[in-house]
Amino acid sequence: MNAPHDGAVATIPLSELTAHLRAEAAREPDAVSTAPVTKETQIIAIYGKGGIGKSFTLANLSYMMAQQGKKVLLIGCDPKSDTTSLLFGGRACPTIIETSSKKKLAGEAIKIGDVCFKRDGVFAMELGGPEVGRGCGGRGIIHGFETLEKLGFHDWGFDYVLLDFLGDVVCGGFGLPIARDMCQKVIVVGSNDLQSLYVANNVCSAVEYFRKLGGNVGVAGMVINRDDGTGEAKAFADNVGIPVLATIPSNDDIRRKSASYEIIGRPGTQWGPLFAELAENVATSLPVRPKPLNQDQLLGLFSASSTGRDVVLDPATEFDMCGKVEVKKASLEVVYDTV
Repeated sequence: MNAPHDGAVATIPLSELTAHLRAEAAREPDAVSTAPVTKETQIIAIYGKGGIGKSFTLANLSYMMAQQGKKVLLIGCDPKSDTTSLLFGGRACPTIIETSSKKKLAGEAIKIGDVCFKRDGVFAMELGGPEVGRGCGGRGIIHGFETLEKLGFHDWGFDYVLLDFLGDVVCGGFGLPIARDMCQKVIVVGSNDLQSLYVANNVCSAVEYFRKLGGNVGVAGMVINRDDGTGEAKAFADNVGIPVLATIPSNDDIRRKSASYEIIGRPGTQWGPLFAELAENVATSLPVRPKPLNQDQLLGLFSASSTGRDVVLDPATEFDMCGKVEVKKASLEVVYDTV
């Protein structure tokens, strides 16, 4: 190596660099480990229509998993930031996006303890999002995951990482786990109403789209929330080809406790067995390729009176639009007869 002089930068002769690279290339790689796998993290993205109860489901599911001895990380990816609020009894925790911005302005580095908090064995954090009209929520999601990667996300040793995603936003940022194979499987939360099943079907369509492009994410099943017994959500799951992992009834006790930020997924309580069964099903369910429905098939799950299928489409006329009868004008186009 040449010694630097008069401020010159040290350089390596080309012949020496070539020899070094050839020697490095000739070395055999380390043998693949044959030791038993000690930990395999399941990363699961949960999608659903806003307000359908996915954050309620996830907060209770993660709590039950932790009580069963699993190491669980819950990440809220919904701009409403209500996932951790339920877990922490109504207490809002600092979001990654907000904290990252403040730390950057102060010239400080963000640390795990600034954004990740614990309760009874559950680790939780919120990505956050911009206020209305002040930025793109999907871009915020991407920025949040970039920050997580800098904090060492891929080296964390959890049994389960649960991602709470808003499903009725088609922005690419919210499809990140599916598009980039960041999770192994997707779970949809829906109810017996058309709008929530429309969102669930859209998520299934996204999964199938990226599978055709070479992706590996599948849908592991559906959680039916606020079930009133009418059966549309179960029929949807059957038609799409995904299992029902749990059915949470429409119940005043659940509604009241959820509204007061109370965790009901506790062992030894009335609703404990329901969430214990959900935890088992989530752990063992296998990701499958769904068969998304078209619009008519989706509407076919509901009665005609609730979807408007008995309405006939009546085309509008020029008179409807302009108040006058359309005058046919001769075309100046020259049409040549073919021989």
